[in-house]
Amino acid sequence: MKDKVVVITGVARGIGQRLAEGFENLGAHVYGIDILENPYMMGDLKDDAVLIALKEHVLSKHKTIDILINNAVLSSGGIDSCDRQGFEDALNVGVIAPFRLSQLFKDHFSEGGSIINMSSTRYRLSQPDTESYTAVKGAITSLTHALAVSLAGKVRVNAIAPGWIDCSETLWDPQDHHQHPVKRIGSPEDILNTVLFLGSDMSSFVTGEVIHVDGGMSKQMIYHNDYGWTYNGE
Repeated sequence: MKDKVVVITGVARGIGQRLAEGFENLGAHVYGIDILENPYMMGDLKDDAVLIALKEHVLSKHKTIDILINNAVLSSGGIDSCDRQGFEDALNVGVIAPFRLSQLFKDHFSEGGSIINMSSTRYRLSQPDTESYTAVKGAITSLTHALAVSLAGKVRVNAIAPGWIDCSETLWDPQDHHQHPVKRIGSPEDILNTVLFLGSDMSSFVTGEVIHVDGGMSKQMIYHNDYGWTYNGE
């Protein structure tokens, strides 16, 4: 990754912050953006002028980029808590901005370039009142394979679907860890390792894919009173 040019959205905290740190530690040139304070560029991804300014800023320093990571997301609740504007805001940040950035940079990728979209296991699993987030993750997942076909031969496009990733270093109960088949909650480092794979030549035969990084949780079948699982709700 030394001297690679990497653009990352949503770098102020959590997974995005760890991705930026990880690439910098490997000698990459990192350009980040977030609406929150961060070491790179502040800006609202809902504003197309901000996306254009990010592109122009990066290309004023480099002729090409190597990796675009669409990580930023906005959750506005769901059917009981989200109004039209909130739903549109979530789509603007989580779907339209990744599309526009891919469009703006598509002719400026180096050979072997890679776009990595941050999906979630929520694209196919839900909890109540999460429609805005789930819709965004479903859309970004579909956008991934569409872009992979449209940009075939130019840029590889893949997605990562994280599960439970602890970005707060909370001391969780043992049950929280042991419910995962790998027996632990995930960390931002797990996502960084997968991003590094997808951004490197080691994945040169991989495009249009969604890699689930969830400790196996989405592969478990759960039934009441089966294998220690008990439903206590109503």
